[in-house]
Amino acid sequence: MTTSMPAGACDCHVHVYDTSQPLAPSATFKPPHAPWSAYQQVQRALGLSRVVLVQPTGYGLDNSVLLEALAQAGEAARGVVVLPADIANDELQRLHALGVRGVRFMMLAGAGGVLPWSALPAMAHRIAALGWHIDLQLDGRELRQHRVTIDALPCGVVIDHTGKFIEPVPVSDPSFRALLSVLERPQRWIKLSAPYETSKVGPPHYDDVSALARALLQAHPDRCLWASNWPHPNRNPVPSDAAMLALLDEWTVGDRGLRERVLATNPAALYGFA
Repeated sequence: MTTSMPAGACDCHVHVYDTSQPLAPSATFKPPHAPWSAYQQVQRALGLSRVVLVQPTGYGLDNSVLLEALAQAGEAARGVVVLPADIANDELQRLHALGVRGVRFMMLAGAGGVLPWSALPAMAHRIAALGWHIDLQLDGRELRQHRVTIDALPCGVVIDHTGKFIEPVPVSDPSFRALLSVLERPQRWIKLSAPYETSKVGPPHYDDVSALARALLQAHPDRCLWASNWPHPNRNPVPSDAAMLALLDEWTVGDRGLRERVLATNPAALYGFA
């Protein structure tokens, strides 16, 4: 990268895979072998020093691959897991000590999520005392119908992939305005990531999704995070990690202070990095 990276720069959404680990029955595709050691090379190449490991849908409730990677990564990493509703309090405490800070809810139809909307409020109440958050992926066009539920959650909420509008909408669309309103509440965050998953314009600039990212940065600079979505599961061709990071430079339009906030200050506050 030509632009220097701030201290504590964090990639807030990474998956790790081990092909020796069996997939869950709910898996929707066969992932690549993408261990922690492979991601470390990406970290070094991009100049990143912190990371958030997010449980892939392919492993369902089995977080063992993520937890092994989290142990290898140490204090410079945090984890977001998928948990059963009846998980014991002692297990929550154990996971917290290992670096877990959130529970993932994948709500896209056919994407392999195993936790329903009905499980969300109870889980949010259980993890609130730990300072954890809900990591939520949904079609942003459906945000308004779930707004009351999301607003009522007593813990933090992180919304994935620039709102994941499966059909990108203009910034004036009511569903995007609803996203902006959600972010006005305390402990609400948005990841600027994976534009290739929804863009209809495509690379290199993903103009339709980039317009949303810029609007989010302008409205809520203290709530925006950046993520690579490495290893870009189920994408062919695989996007360039450097290109994904370079998009942030475009979105922040040369504002180094804003870039540092997104890459380092905001994730440090959310994930509790020292």
